Amino acid sequence: MTDGPLIVQSDKTLLLEIDHPDASACRMAIAPFAELERSPEHVHTYRLTPLGLWNARAAGHDAESVVDALLRFSRYPVPHALLVDVAETMDRYGRLQLVNDPAHGLVLKALDRVVLIEVAKSKKLAGMLGAKLDDDTIAVHASERGRLKQALLKLGWPAEDLAGYVDGEAHAIDLAEDGWKLRSYQQEAVDGFWAGGSGVVVLPCGAGKTLVGAAAMATAKATTLILVTNTVAGRQWKRELVARTSLTEDEVGEYSGERKEIRPVTIATYQVLTTRRGGVFPHLDLFGARDWGLIIYDEVHLLPAPIFRFTADLQARRRLGLTATLVREDGREGDVFSLIGPKRYDAPWKDIESQGWIAPAECVEVRVTLTDEERMRYAVAEPEERYRVAATARTKLPVVRALVERHIGDQVLVIGGYIDQLHQLGEYLDAPIVQGSTTNKERERLFDAFRSGELKTLVISKVGNFSIDLPEAAVAIQVSGSFGSRQEEAQRLGRVLRPKADGRQAHFYTVVARDTIDTEYAAHRQRFLAEQGYAYTIIDADDVHSG
Repeated sequence: MTDGPLIVQSDKTLLLEIDHPDASACRMAIAPFAELERSPEHVHTYRLTPLGLWNARAAGHDAESVVDALLRFSRYPVPHALLVDVAETMDRYGRLQLVNDPAHGLVLKALDRVVLIEVAKSKKLAGMLGAKLDDDTIAVHASERGRLKQALLKLGWPAEDLAGYVDGEAHAIDLAEDGWKLRSYQQEAVDGFWAGGSGVVVLPCGAGKTLVGAAAMATAKATTLILVTNTVAGRQWKRELVARTSLTEDEVGEYSGERKEIRPVTIATYQVLTTRRGGVFPHLDLFGARDWGLIIYDEVHLLPAPIFRFTADLQARRRLGLTATLVREDGREGDVFSLIGPKRYDAPWKDIESQGWIAPAECVEVRVTLTDEERMRYAVAEPEERYRVAATARTKLPVVRALVERHIGDQVLVIGGYIDQLHQLGEYLDAPIVQGSTTNKERERLFDAFRSGELKTLVISKVGNFSIDLPEAAVAIQVSGSFGSRQEEAQRLGRVLRPKADGRQAHFYTVVARDTIDTEYAAHRQRFLAEQGYAYTIIDADDVHSG
């Protein structure tokens, strides 16, 4: 028995003692394969899942390295059955391979004949497989490459896709060489993606995911379709590409609600692609409009369902997913794995922070006590309305103002999820609001004023969750959000993580109504960031006023 920080249990849960001196090293060792479930103050609970182990396997971690991490940090003997299960689960990845056969095209090849017999009998694969070519090989209809990978994942036999990719239409793209170069982790991310041909790169907000995309494009030297969350994000991509690569303004098109340009590099919003008219998606033809060599999915954790369906048909194209967190609240991480590709690179946030590329951050949860009238309104509300009642309580307003005043001179973002509350905050703080209905022109004007320092406080809705480049934002105050969304919490903290010119740390506040579901959702939201090593301090609203 050693005095390690980890307790490994036979039900595949891992308990990590946070105050242990080796806790940080242990967290980094288990992060590639274990998923955080709960993160109270002293002991965090992780779980081993097949998908987590398969992602680790696809990223180059073998069962031996996973077992070694568990044995090295475990306080007690690790259950032998669990170690066997880890090895056997990871060994399931790649026993079936999708390869291109010179004579027969796309085939499903078995390294284990019995597995091929087992899956071929499954009704879930009906219509996807063609003729049996020999005892170890079955032909696959080329159009079913994506759906077959989805189905095999659900059957517990994830296929390794080695079938290769079409090069697409060539287009000269080089990285500009004036005054910048890729950071080492960005280069590692590009190399990891390119070696696999498709997959997901996970980097913290502010760590330069756009530059990883640009470098992947320069490696592919092919026409590229980039999918983004909104028009403002798309225009940021265009600015970065024109500044950081050999691409000119004319080579980069915008395909949005406002413009429909198809160029060698085309940036399209998820919103326009998922617009439905008369039961059809008229803009999905964009995927077939050119012989794309690369498709980049920005914020891949937000991928809408119709795009998933279309991505199943794009398996011959190289695909790069970019995100700060692969967490999806709808549980479709498996679809990202099978349709975009496995996780190829994942940098812990604290690693990037220690290298000085993102700002250190203090996370504080401020708990407010509702008035008797607000408590009564909460008590009598319908269950589905309770979160809104708690999250939008007027009692939060003076606390938010006190926090803004605590950081006089700093650039402050106040973020909420309910429009009426945002208007209250805008009025109360005498600050402008950016919400869904704000025109792109007005958004860009306000963001420019904020970037220049002319505007110190900005109230933003969920549009602030996504790729908005506001480098000098030093303080974020969150008053309400999407229930218990972990990915939203990560995006919001990310708004203040870009390193500050003077080296200041960032501050991330969440204002929560105590004794309500607001506190439960806050605890759930914090799980991903706790996994990354961020600790939340809980203080009372009175301390803000007195401080």
